[in-house]
Amino acid sequence: MEINTGNTAWLLLSSALVLLMTPGLALFYGGLNRSKGVLNMMMMSFSAIGLISVLWALYGFTLAFGTNGNGGANNFLGSFSQYFGSGTSWANEIWGQTGIPTYVFMAFQMMFAIITVALISGALSDRLKFGGWILFALGWFTIVYVPVAHWVWGGGWIGAKLHALDFAGGTAVHINAGAAALAACLVLGKRVGWPRENMRPHNVPFVALGAGLLWFGWFGFNAGSELTVDSTAAIAFVNTQLATAAALMGWCIVEWLRDGKPTMVGASSGAVAGLVAITPACGFVAPLPAALIGIIAGAVCALAVGLKYRLGFDDSLDVVGVHFVGGWIGSLSIGFFATTQVNGAITGVLGANNGLFYGGGLTQLGRQFVGSAAVTVFSFAVAAGLAYGLKALKALRVDSDAEVGGIDIAEHGETGYDLTPATGGSGNGGGAFAMAGIAPKKPAAAEDQDAEGTSEKVAG
Repeated sequence: MEINTGNTAWLLLSSALVLLMTPGLALFYGGLNRSKGVLNMMMMSFSAIGLISVLWALYGFTLAFGTNGNGGANNFLGSFSQYFGSGTSWANEIWGQTGIPTYVFMAFQMMFAIITVALISGALSDRLKFGGWILFALGWFTIVYVPVAHWVWGGGWIGAKLHALDFAGGTAVHINAGAAALAACLVLGKRVGWPRENMRPHNVPFVALGAGLLWFGWFGFNAGSELTVDSTAAIAFVNTQLATAAALMGWCIVEWLRDGKPTMVGASSGAVAGLVAITPACGFVAPLPAALIGIIAGAVCALAVGLKYRLGFDDSLDVVGVHFVGGWIGSLSIGFFATTQVNGAITGVLGANNGLFYGGGLTQLGRQFVGSAAVTVFSFAVAAGLAYGLKALKALRVDSDAEVGGIDIAEHGETGYDLTPATGGSGNGGGAFAMAGIAPKKPAAAEDQDAEGTSEKVAG
């Protein structure tokens, strides 16, 4: 089969858009965080780009999407050898019937793996050791993300046997990461001072910019998941916009009624909730149901973020309330609104049913529930086990002094904002330099004056 240049160009662009989402997530999470931990928060996203890219090329892709040699075991894990090390033996291979080089599909799915791992970090801010984060990310990616990606998209049991649908990652990405975030934050424990102290976002423009980059990149995330440039990609694109816009309004309406004022943080969070909820359904539902899914997700997630205060778990940046709850809303919505009028593959190659409101009964809703529940339990259990293991090794949490003083200084030796005056400083230098134990360099003019004064004393 020859390369389809249109499909290939679209997927290369989509891969870049999905990669952009992780720096967007870093800004979104960084702005929501307190200033003394903004760099650590952003570093967890950026480190995921480095770590997961290499692991995906080494063994992640072959275990998630390899198919040869394992017989029945393919229902649970892909091939150990088909794409191991991403060698050149398949450099000219075409992925399926898409006309896309396999390397391009591998790169596209790499970006999904990166952001899924990074999503977890928002629940753990201000208190997790950076080394502990790297070990947790490595373990969770290997034990959880890779198998789940295979179950859902790589020919495994959720997609190929159960016939639960997930167009772009509601189960494999958001429910998966949200369940892990809940488990890890429970083991990690509450931040010092939570919930007594008001831990407000330190930079709302960062939050809005990050949400905007996520929104922009999400078109590659969702429409790109069709892999080809066709009508399904078009409807996924439109549904992504409509659901996100509706969710933004849904969240703001809840804030307005509950608190008397809509907020920029709420609008940004509502947009992300809509993006999450439409992700699994975007290629299976019509535009008006997509908008309905969005407004429901925006309103429900706005209410769900308050559960952490009632139940007493410190999910720092509302990963559970937005990604876990939003992912479940999106996954179950397929059981209500999926229709062959949008995507004929539902009852064809995918072996699924129309949703309840399109004459399919409760069958597909049940499949969606089972698939989502299985991923929830598996991800939660493994994440808890990894966190407890790191806790036993004393590699999980920074000490209270480092947490109170600022995890940026303790773990990275730098701060997000240098508040030291450029000239006219006094005392020990103050600001970020003093916190880091670094003596600020004097301006050149001051050094010259000191040198002149010293010369005069010597001459005298």
